[in-house]
Amino acid sequence: MAGYGVNSLSRLIEQFERMPGIGHKSAQRLAFHVLNLKKEEAEAFAKAILDSHEKIKKCSCCCNLSEGELCHICKSPSRDRSIICVVEDPRDVMAFERTREFDGTYHVLHGVISPMNGVGPEDITVKELLRRMGDGTVKEVIMATNPTVEGEATAMYISRLLKPMGVSVSRLAYGIPVGSDLEYADEVTLTRALEGRRSL
Repeated sequence: MAGYGVNSLSRLIEQFERMPGIGHKSAQRLAFHVLNLKKEEAEAFAKAILDSHEKIKKCSCCCNLSEGELCHICKSPSRDRSIICVVEDPRDVMAFERTREFDGTYHVLHGVISPMNGVGPEDITVKELLRRMGDGTVKEVIMATNPTVEGEATAMYISRLLKPMGVSVSRLAYGIPVGSDLEYADEVTLTRALEGRRSL
């Protein structure tokens, strides 16, 4: 650790503190962990961060994270393109994929409508979702936003836009408490929620 000034360490701790869910003590632990890495490990860590910023973008179809024009799910010939599961965040896609029960496609909103936080429909990927309805392939849209006030409001807003297009819109049957996040739900709960989805 020789050669690291207090200012450099403070800046490193500060950067970790900016991450969601990381307090000062956790940030300190992470910073000291990074300082104890071998030089090549630290360089690999830094390179992974830079590479992800340069290479990862939004899939041109579903808006999930992807290194190519299309993500691996949209490229897969085995996925059922007549069903779209709409989620808030790329982490929710990962949660559903862990269940191995859903063979449709996804649409990632990258947020929810929240007037209190200045987030309107134009700030999430609603337009991109509506564009996918154009060729008549999609028959059902599953609204899988989190069971929060904003998540419910976003689901209702999108369902009102989709219904005139002749698309069946359903909502997950949640077996998890209101206010919790999908990414923390276990595979069995998510599978049951998919199976018990209801019409909106």
